[in-house]
Amino acid sequence: MDRKAIIHSHLKSIANEMLGFIKDNESNYPDKWVPAADIKRILDLNFVAVPKQNTQYGQKGWLFAILARLLEDDNQVEFKKDGARSFYRSII
Repeated sequence: MDRKAIIHSHLKSIANEMLGFIKDNESNYPDKWVPAADIKRILDLNFVAVPKQNTQYGQKGWLFAILARLLEDDNQVEFKKDGARSFYRSII
């Protein structure tokens, strides 16, 4: 397996762990819609994404967004926006 395939495999594994978290917590929320903010906060998925010498504007949910999109592309989660809040729930 080449480096690209290995990296993508790791990302998919991380996304599947996040999917497991969503499934485990859906019963705690109305209509199974788990707030993205809760997912990011509980799993601590906000990171600074710039080199240390650059100007940092705080932690962002870039990794969460990538993982959620991977799950969405695989039809494993669905997305809902309600005002400024985002939600996810499993499809499978």
